[in-house]
Amino acid sequence: MKHNVLADTLFGGLTISLLDHEVYQCVLSFLIACFLSIVAIPIIINLSGLLNLTAKPGFRSAHDTETPTLGGIALYAATIIAFFLWPHADEVKDFNLASLSMVGLTILFFLGLKDDILALDSTKKLLVQICASLTLVVMGDFKVDYLYGIFGWYYIPDWASVPLTIFIFISLINSINLIDGIDGLAGGISLIAGLGLGIWFLLNRHYTFACLAFSMSGGLLGFLRFNFSKTSKIFMGDTGSLVIGFLLSFFAIAFLRLNISYRNDPSAFFNAPIVVMVMLIVPIFDTLRVFIVRIVKGGSPFVADRNHMHHILIDNGLSHFQASFSLWMVTIVNTILFFLFHGDYSNTVSLYIYIGLFFIYMGVSYLLKKRAVELREKKKLVQTTTYKEGGPSITKQILKDL
Repeated sequence: MKHNVLADTLFGGLTISLLDHEVYQCVLSFLIACFLSIVAIPIIINLSGLLNLTAKPGFRSAHDTETPTLGGIALYAATIIAFFLWPHADEVKDFNLASLSMVGLTILFFLGLKDDILALDSTKKLLVQICASLTLVVMGDFKVDYLYGIFGWYYIPDWASVPLTIFIFISLINSINLIDGIDGLAGGISLIAGLGLGIWFLLNRHYTFACLAFSMSGGLLGFLRFNFSKTSKIFMGDTGSLVIGFLLSFFAIAFLRLNISYRNDPSAFFNAPIVVMVMLIVPIFDTLRVFIVRIVKGGSPFVADRNHMHHILIDNGLSHFQASFSLWMVTIVNTILFFLFHGDYSNTVSLYIYIGLFFIYMGVSYLLKKRAVELREKKKLVQTTTYKEGGPSITKQILKDL
């Protein structure tokens, strides 16, 4: 009996101490968010089917069946529940900012939900995104006011920092929204960036931000299980992409603000802006490229088309997973190479290298797009050709070979 009491005391104390440790809280938040996402999504799929809230295949679609689009509901709920399980009492400033971010997050959640159901005008969506971002910028004094010596600029005044911060929010939110075109791409890229920034927050003892980043990442991992499913597929929709884009913007700006101490803190990055840009290289490059192509063709940069890199990869014969995996690896490889070879380059030089990488990206995209067009023309030629021997069977085999 005494042995059992002693064991209960020891293991009970160990359990309490583990739960009180911030590192374990982050890990548990990740696992709980993943579990909640996995549990909630089948319910959302069933409700979407009953209410006919599904995405219909269209000319830009990479899917050919009606699919539920409200996966963002699970992402939002899982992230918030997993984050607020813990008090975060020791980091008052970080917790206040994280809590304040929930205001903008909730605004964008309802914006995305309405857009997924009714489809909203892009101008109205942009105005709401600005309002959501302003809740943090104005009420939390949460802004990018230091440029790390890029082009010789360091501290900048409010008249420049406030618009810059709003621009970062809007750009990243819509970049994540724009790459959400095939299974696993937006979710996978966001998971990589969320874990990367979350680990840095954790190592540098910003546990509140780390816990929020791990909560979001856990929800995304659970979502990806269904996003790739053939029988229980769901999309994150605008609800999810706006929520995830807002959180990534929040983490990116927090990362920039916390690394300003690099002159006195060896754990801080003097090239923090480049780090963020490399971790989010796929959404940034893809959005820039698509806008440039649309403008060059004389169209509006905001009119949807099939010029995204993920569309090009699909048109070149890759599966959804293969295309997404390729772009995940672009993110991971570029991030690793940056940390291996950036050396002591100034941020201005690093930015020039980054711009050079963008032009390489443009060139690769052009070649792949040209190849996709050639493949499409070959398929059309085969489909319109009549064969005397074998007929449809030969056509089917040639298409398969292509």
